[in-house]
Amino acid sequence: MADTNAIIATYDTHEQAEETVRELDRSGVAMKQLSIVGKGYHSEEHPVGFYTLGDRMKSWGGLGLFWGALWGMLLGAAFFWVPGIGPLGVAGPFVHILVGGAEGAAVVGGVSVLGAALVNLGVPKDRAIKYESSLRADKYLLIVHGSAEEVEQARQIIERTNAIETATYTA
Repeated sequence: MADTNAIIATYDTHEQAEETVRELDRSGVAMKQLSIVGKGYHSEEHPVGFYTLGDRMKSWGGLGLFWGALWGMLLGAAFFWVPGIGPLGVAGPFVHILVGGAEGAAVVGGVSVLGAALVNLGVPKDRAIKYESSLRADKYLLIVHGSAEEVEQARQIIERTNAIETATYTA
């Protein structure tokens, strides 16, 4: 997503993040521009990660309905085990950035694959580490990707929600 902008909003609960996704949808923001990242609680002791562009996860413990609904609305879905964070669900275009971040993690240095992917979005390294900490604390990240105008439209909507914080970045 080179030469694009992104806004990242942090939410305390999956309900708050999901309601914001629905509000963005009602306001005309394209679902293909939205990504959500959050910890998941898998119902098995040995979770297995997967990366898919069409299928939905069959089970995800108590958050199965949340992830299933989002993965039905957003483009792309993945489950990752990120060292230091744990099980991580990702839906939307950020899946591709995260997969690509695996290659860039060595270049960025000092951050996880998730941090490297955030840096690829234009997030400064110190902020990427803060987002990783938020995810460790069971928060959710909502990312809107797009042109400066599209991100500004999303920012106006997000500022009316229960986001803990928001920040805009340029890749």
